[in-house]
Amino acid sequence: MSRRAITTEQAPSAIGPYSQGIQVGNLVFTAGQSSLDPATGQLVAGSIEEQTRQTLRNLQAILAAAGCSMADVVKTTVFLVDMNDFKAMNSAYAEFFPVAPPARSTVQVSALPLGARIEIEAIAFKAIDDKQG
Repeated sequence: MSRRAITTEQAPSAIGPYSQGIQVGNLVFTAGQSSLDPATGQLVAGSIEEQTRQTLRNLQAILAAAGCSMADVVKTTVFLVDMNDFKAMNSAYAEFFPVAPPARSTVQVSALPLGARIEIEAIAFKAIDDKQG
């Protein structure tokens, strides 16, 4: 089974020794994304809704580079620094998954890299043309 790294300039560069995403067979695994603006490398300021939207746009860009869309996502994990942000995060999250949202886990963590308030990782299922392998 082939394994390939997914990279795009439309999402923030990795801040450590990891890939933005990895595709293995029909599965695409993204690294956790935060609300970093790929153009500036800075965290998006503002509400948790704004930060959630930027985080999901970053995931969307990585998935697009792998030939997937948000509709292909089967599982996400959301990491929140403050579980009091759960309801507001859910509101913005639902905008990106309007139909048959993926399975999801949400956990509170004590801190995230660069002072982010949210991080989300995703697993997507990509239909592969038999001719491509």
